[in-house]
Amino acid sequence: MYVSMRKLIQLATVAFATLVAGASLAADKGLTFGMLMVGPYNDHGWSQSHYEGGQYVEKKMPGSKMIYIDKVNPADRPGLTIPMVVDDLVEKGATVIVGNSDDMKDGMREAAQMHPDIKFIHISGDDVLTGKAPANLSNLMGRMVYGKMMSGYVAALSSKTGKIGYLGPLINEETRRLAVASYLGARYAWTEVLKKPLADLKFQVSWIGFWFNIPGVTADPTQVARNFFDTGYDVVLSGIDTVEATTVAEQMRKEGADVYSVPQDYIGSCETAPASCLGVPYYNWGPDYVKLFSAMQTGNWKPTWTWSGPDWTDINNPDSSAIGFVKGSALNAENAASLDQFIQGLGDGSISLFSGPLNLQDGSVYLKAGETASDKQIWYLEQLLEGMDGASK
Repeated sequence: MYVSMRKLIQLATVAFATLVAGASLAADKGLTFGMLMVGPYNDHGWSQSHYEGGQYVEKKMPGSKMIYIDKVNPADRPGLTIPMVVDDLVEKGATVIVGNSDDMKDGMREAAQMHPDIKFIHISGDDVLTGKAPANLSNLMGRMVYGKMMSGYVAALSSKTGKIGYLGPLINEETRRLAVASYLGARYAWTEVLKKPLADLKFQVSWIGFWFNIPGVTADPTQVARNFFDTGYDVVLSGIDTVEATTVAEQMRKEGADVYSVPQDYIGSCETAPASCLGVPYYNWGPDYVKLFSAMQTGNWKPTWTWSGPDWTDINNPDSSAIGFVKGSALNAENAASLDQFIQGLGDGSISLFSGPLNLQDGSVYLKAGETASDKQIWYLEQLLEGMDGASK
């Protein structure tokens, strides 16, 4: 059948207009994702890093929208359960829910089972690994062990006393492995770079009982940090979600003390205490959120356990690196250059700190000589290491 050129052009025009209209409708529909944060969205730490990761998604994925509930913890919102807040976010249009705390594990699993048509991302959990995850739940975590190795490294290089304090939150597998990674970085700097006896390095872990201060429930992190400094520790590494250790160190430097701190989680943490901050290891959640959300939109999503590490070509690349490290103004030029070499060694594998021989705190063997830890051996670390002071359980 003969079709005129004019008719072909008309048909092509209609088809193109329909395609554009469909694409526009899809863009208008967008993606609404809900964010549950254990602490305040502006805590200069863990929760703020997730909040800004959500803002990154909104910037990179046109039509996307974040709705959030922060302070999702028993102290700030007593009686509130994860399924309850998930119900609220779903009613507001969220088709994806992110829960940002290990403490949310049971609640996220329950909520996912209640909402099989909603996708869930639980941060720091392991339900996919253990087989407990329903078909609509994934796990995501940043490989912060590398950032904490860098923290311990700069702490040991900067310490005059060899006494390093670690301000820990509660005790679980996640917090143990991060404290251990910090110790391994400090031990490497102390013995391999400074060439000092391991016996002269003291690494004390003090746990406050939660991710941040809850008056009357946890130990006061401000007081714990000051106790470290008052008893001769000259560098305190923070393992909690907020910046009390850095604030205390800053105040003590104003009083004339030669002390330093290393916060964690949030890229801007050093800004609160520039004179005392040696640097900050931070999470960059945005790129992984974009990957997961994009896979959901294209129908390519499936439950995964993702443990994302640094982009070793540029650990501070905001579009590709899940873990970064910002050098603080308190870190001198010599130690900054040494840190660069350390990072290069971690990246190319010439420095491997989770390698034997290493013993656990009770003296039992963790890794034999020549043995390198698997991901699961690091993830499920049951004790602190020999050479560390502080409770393992």
